[in-house]
Amino acid sequence: MIKQALISVSDKTGVLDFARALSAMGVNILSTGGTAKLLADNGVAVTEVADYTGFPEMLDGRVKTLHPKVHGGILARRDFPEHMAKLAEHDIPTIDMVVVNLYPFQATVAKDSCTLEDAIENIDIGGPAMLRSSAKNHKDVVVICDPADYGVVLAEMKASDNAPGYVSYDTRFTLATKVYAHTAQYDGAIANYLTSLDASRAHASRNTYPKTLNVAFEKVQDMRYGENPHQSAAFYRDVTSTEGALANYRQLQGKELSFNNIADADAAWECVKSMGSFDQSAACVIVKHANPCGVALGANAVDAYKRALQTDPTSAFGGIIAFNVEVDAAAATELAKLFVEVLIAPTFTAEAKQILSAKQNVRLLEIPLGNGVNAMDFKRVGGGLLVQSADSKNVLIGDLKVVSKLQPTQQQLQDMMFAWRVAKYVKSNAIVFCGNNMTLGVGAGQMSRIDSARIASIKAQNAGLSLTGSVVASDAFFPFRDGLDVVVDAGATCVIHPGGSMRDQEVIDAADERGVVMLYTGTRHFRH
Repeated sequence: MIKQALISVSDKTGVLDFARALSAMGVNILSTGGTAKLLADNGVAVTEVADYTGFPEMLDGRVKTLHPKVHGGILARRDFPEHMAKLAEHDIPTIDMVVVNLYPFQATVAKDSCTLEDAIENIDIGGPAMLRSSAKNHKDVVVICDPADYGVVLAEMKASDNAPGYVSYDTRFTLATKVYAHTAQYDGAIANYLTSLDASRAHASRNTYPKTLNVAFEKVQDMRYGENPHQSAAFYRDVTSTEGALANYRQLQGKELSFNNIADADAAWECVKSMGSFDQSAACVIVKHANPCGVALGANAVDAYKRALQTDPTSAFGGIIAFNVEVDAAAATELAKLFVEVLIAPTFTAEAKQILSAKQNVRLLEIPLGNGVNAMDFKRVGGGLLVQSADSKNVLIGDLKVVSKLQPTQQQLQDMMFAWRVAKYVKSNAIVFCGNNMTLGVGAGQMSRIDSARIASIKAQNAGLSLTGSVVASDAFFPFRDGLDVVVDAGATCVIHPGGSMRDQEVIDAADERGVVMLYTGTRHFRH
């Protein structure tokens, strides 16, 4: 039975209605500062913590709830007679519910105008102490740190088959675990920020990579296995997941996603999102084993899909297919003819869902496109973690440098920009033949660039696609002219790559000798 609740929140979303409901159930409410004023101004009976403890708030609000009458009422074990006797001796009532969320430290330090003093003053002390105390004594205290949980708790308190004010132990335990995750993330954010400051302690000059790095992820699901059946696995979502990220998917149908499904789906989704800068209305990306095996732009979803499939229909079998536009009935009809593991799109029409429902094992994922990119990429190594900024740079036409004597046409420029965007998502060494806004041959992940070039041309030949007049993108420079000769022999007339080799001039001379256009991007896109 909840008789007394302490409510002190920075995020006041929903708190007024929640407090009103508690008050209507006869719960006595304690509160502090702005929360107490909000409740009182709206007619909710509330006792200020300062009046409750007999000790005023002090030190500009730094000390409000750090008092035995608060923490004693929270921490006392109701099933320990000596604890209850001690409360009675000091006239301390129990506090049966604590509703607290913390000063907005992360929002504060995200502001360009933030100072060290601003950051320090937004480090909450009393809030985490109350949350942790309540979570520790969750057997006797209901603790809430997230406004999303108000409804869950009220529903249990109002349930007719329980005593009034009853909250189950399962719910109390779940809320307590949520608190420890929340305070750990909060303390981690503080440590990350403070250890990012240099000797000047200036907010503007803080280091991107702090001395300690704390990251927080929440589990989405356990998986049957990892990359291979003998490996266990789970999928976790970044608690600060960016807009448009794969982790924000909504699964409409199909089997549970596997470890490899998610890894490949991310590759497909990131690649198709990058196609938004092109004029064509639709893009389709087909991925197999983390590499695009077909990418195309089209007038609509079905057109883009048919063109993407031409690159490598053999590899597309059992692949992951992503669109940057809604999938309609026409596209769904074509997609239903191929065995695929996952289909991804911002939305599917009702007719498309009906058509694809016949393929019960196909996983349909809806993901809002969004414009967000991950701030950091992580790679685990033995005993450590490699951290880097995400490869979010997209080269624009204005960034390109023509280094050959021959100048590109507008169509060649368009095709080279398309090829370059695809190459960014192909495992290194990457060679990508393209033409007319579709891939023609993709060579991925080889130990030498010349082997990738040969494989890409063989792929095109196997698919019956002509490379005559095609463009080629290479994710890194050509170290020798032999790789250039291979792609030109295959039919390429334009090459785009970063440049930067000791033998750049030798390769440029070869391009002029062979009569092809060569462009430098000045940006490398290794992907390992």
